[in-house]
Amino acid sequence: MAYKLGNAAASERVLVVGCIHGTECAGIPIAWRLVRGSLPREFELLVIPNVNPDGFAAGTRQNARGVDLNRNFPYHWVHEGYPGSTFYSGPRPLSEPESRIARRYVLYHRPDITFWFHQHMNLVWASGGNFALQRCFARLAGIRFRRLPAISGSANNWINHTLVGHTSTVVELPGGTLSGPQVTRFAHAVRVLGRWDAGRPDDGPCPA
Repeated sequence: MAYKLGNAAASERVLVVGCIHGTECAGIPIAWRLVRGSLPREFELLVIPNVNPDGFAAGTRQNARGVDLNRNFPYHWVHEGYPGSTFYSGPRPLSEPESRIARRYVLYHRPDITFWFHQHMNLVWASGGNFALQRCFARLAGIRFRRLPAISGSANNWINHTLVGHTSTVVELPGGTLSGPQVTRFAHAVRVLGRWDAGRPDDGPCPA
């Protein structure tokens, strides 16, 4: 399921993916809060609550075929693991229907900013894209910002390589189930950053 919300005529698009690992799905309530909240006027908001529904239903990190979807994208893909192992990459890039669907969706909509919610490190994992945007989101969300290595075959790094000038980032949420105020804070940070990026000058300060 995917939702297109807000201003379809806007030049700015923000994509939020609530869950890609079936055991790291605290971002799903954030995605639903965005879907059910007020519609942004300054940008178009694209929301995929869960790109790995089979893994979520089974309580597994991987999809139903035992593949870590975040190792299955084509940029710097390497074969790793075996079916069901933690970081199994699949037999080849884009071998899985979920990663192929996500790829087509991204290439069609070409979001300016993409957020992939993971757990449990409680930080923004910045490995490419616009670090100023990512640092601003970390400040708005009240979590740490860290520049960390890129991961082979990840959705995040595939976007940063493929859509030049666009920014994709991994948001590592805290462990466990988020409280209502935490869900609100992260959803608010997405909206504020989308508005800021849609209208800011290149050197505009991060909003308070």
